[in-house]
Amino acid sequence: MNIGEAAKASSVSAKMIRYYEQIGLIPAADRTESGYRAYSQADIHRLRFIRRARDLGFQVAEITDLLGLWNDTSRHSADVKQLAEQHIADLEQRIESMRQMADTLKSLISCCAGDERPECPIRSAAATGARSCRTRSPRGSHS
Repeated sequence: MNIGEAAKASSVSAKMIRYYEQIGLIPAADRTESGYRAYSQADIHRLRFIRRARDLGFQVAEITDLLGLWNDTSRHSADVKQLAEQHIADLEQRIESMRQMADTLKSLISCCAGDERPECPIRSAAATGARSCRTRSPRGSHS
């Protein structure tokens, strides 16, 4: 099948298929006599595997490792499990980092009057790196 058909069958865009081929994530496609790429069912299966791994948040380097394990019939399932466990730890670390960012933004938003005045603790914190702001006094100045 041609690249358009392969893209449709695998849910991977033609642009990404070319990119994956360029970086060696997938082998170079066979070519027809007229020079068009030709993909087999095995290629589609590999592209679907890559797509699913990307959907699970694996980076290209990790997918390379997964594909290496997938192609190694002498591998142990423990090797795959270890890679997946490390990925979960990385995801959980990123989630915690995002939670901290959200908490910081919530704190800064709570300090912002959101009115016509130019003063804004969110903008100020972005410039200074502050993670919180001082509470406002009843007169509107910072305490």
